[in-house]
Amino acid sequence: MDKRLSSLLVLCLCCVCWLGAQERKDGDKPEKKTRVDLLYADEAQADKHFRPDVQVLIGSVKLRHDSMYMFCDSALIYEKVNSVEAFGNVRMEQGDTLFIYGDYLYYDGMSQIAQLRENVRMINRNTELLTDSLNYDRVINLGYYFDGGQLSDEENVLTSLWGEYSPATKLAVFNDEVELVNPKFTLTSDTLKYSTLTKVATILGPSDIVSEGNHIYSERGIYNTVTEQAELLDRSVLTNESKKLTGDSLFYDRRMGYGEAFDNVVMNDTLNRNMLAGDYCFYNERTGNALATRRAVAVDYSQGDSLFMHGDTLRLLTFNLNTDSVFREMHAYHHVRAYRSDVQAVCDSLVYSGKDTCLTMYTDPILWHGPQQLLGEQIKVYMNDSTIDWAHIINQAMAVEQKDSVHYNQVTGKEMKAFFRSGELRQVDVNGNVLVIFYPVEEQDSSLIMHNYTEGSFLRMLLKNRKMEQGTFIGKTTGVATPLDQIPADKFRLKSFAWFDYIRPLDKADIFNYRGKKESEKLQKIDRGPVVSPRDLHIKRKEK
Repeated sequence: MDKRLSSLLVLCLCCVCWLGAQERKDGDKPEKKTRVDLLYADEAQADKHFRPDVQVLIGSVKLRHDSMYMFCDSALIYEKVNSVEAFGNVRMEQGDTLFIYGDYLYYDGMSQIAQLRENVRMINRNTELLTDSLNYDRVINLGYYFDGGQLSDEENVLTSLWGEYSPATKLAVFNDEVELVNPKFTLTSDTLKYSTLTKVATILGPSDIVSEGNHIYSERGIYNTVTEQAELLDRSVLTNESKKLTGDSLFYDRRMGYGEAFDNVVMNDTLNRNMLAGDYCFYNERTGNALATRRAVAVDYSQGDSLFMHGDTLRLLTFNLNTDSVFREMHAYHHVRAYRSDVQAVCDSLVYSGKDTCLTMYTDPILWHGPQQLLGEQIKVYMNDSTIDWAHIINQAMAVEQKDSVHYNQVTGKEMKAFFRSGELRQVDVNGNVLVIFYPVEEQDSSLIMHNYTEGSFLRMLLKNRKMEQGTFIGKTTGVATPLDQIPADKFRLKSFAWFDYIRPLDKADIFNYRGKKESEKLQKIDRGPVVSPRDLHIKRKEK
């Protein structure tokens, strides 16, 4: 009985042990190897007395640590610290994607850090890293150099004093004297991140991107070296020949040849000495066209005194680019206001053409020059070296000069031509249905003498020191002279008189403060019938 019980007990214990072993076999994963193993060497030596923990390996050495294989001409294995020194034709292989070459290797099996020196090459698929000093951390899968190196892929070659590369993420980070060379451009930087997978460079410090024809400066942003598109922040600057585009943020497409800037934007043309600003600006370097909106302002500083012009939208168009007949047009539309110390203007829209140096103002235009106010249905201003040469006021033309708070010299006619000398208004010719109210003055004290009302068909006025000096009618005229104290109340003003001091821009900041005309003072549209072309007129005459 005792023997049977003993046999049964032994059988049960065996079953328990077998089941436990089976459970460990099915459920437990084997721990990773931590020892550096020797797989092959032509010759192995050991001195148990002088260096008992060192193996000397010579010839065709092959080692393994977990999934990493190491090859060299000779090696020392330090068993106690689980480390290796390798010499000559060193090669590390991990899988079929990562290969590292060098003349010397120290590998710490405990920390899994490899230190390679002299003629080091790290190859990960199409990416190659060259340096003389490389440390590779197997735990985080990261290689880094600190004494100069070069990383290259299918698109770019990058060099720097310090850098790191992760084969797992395909990301590289570079510091100090960074240079990215592409066949189409060169990028130099202080700090740069680069993906060998997407070919996108992330700018993390002061950087310059230079190519034929343009230059980009940025301290933060990204540049896709394949699509050649850049998204830049922190007051980046795009320079194309004499034009410089600056904004809080920039987008640039090199292939399409255009840039967009957002917030506090300035586009400065140092050659033509003018500037376009706003909170949004677009520039196409292939066409030479530009657009600015959101507090847009154009500044001409070609003369000593700058001209500031604002409109809801400002557009710059270039014609015949890259030819001897190139010229540009500036279009401004809606709520246009302009200020210079000697000239101010408002209108709904305008066009300035560099071809004939003519600025045309549309829809309720007003032009001020000192105490003179000029207005009509349309005003054309012809420039000479950025100063006013002469102005043409077309239809419902009116000139007003303020003498004091009550008295105004006034002239109306179908059209006017105002002529300037050295920027000063010196002569005004008025043609068609001319009406004049004029106050001659004493030469000694400039006091008003009388009130003159005259009607005629053509008037020439001469001005001096921004004041009307004399007027001469050509042809038949009628007029009345009245003492100042006997002027009828309804004779102080012409029917079309209006003084728009409440609209006039006061300074360069006031151009953003739009103020429209009072409804009662707006020009009334005159129906002059359909416009007949010379060809149609010729046909009509033949039919008659």
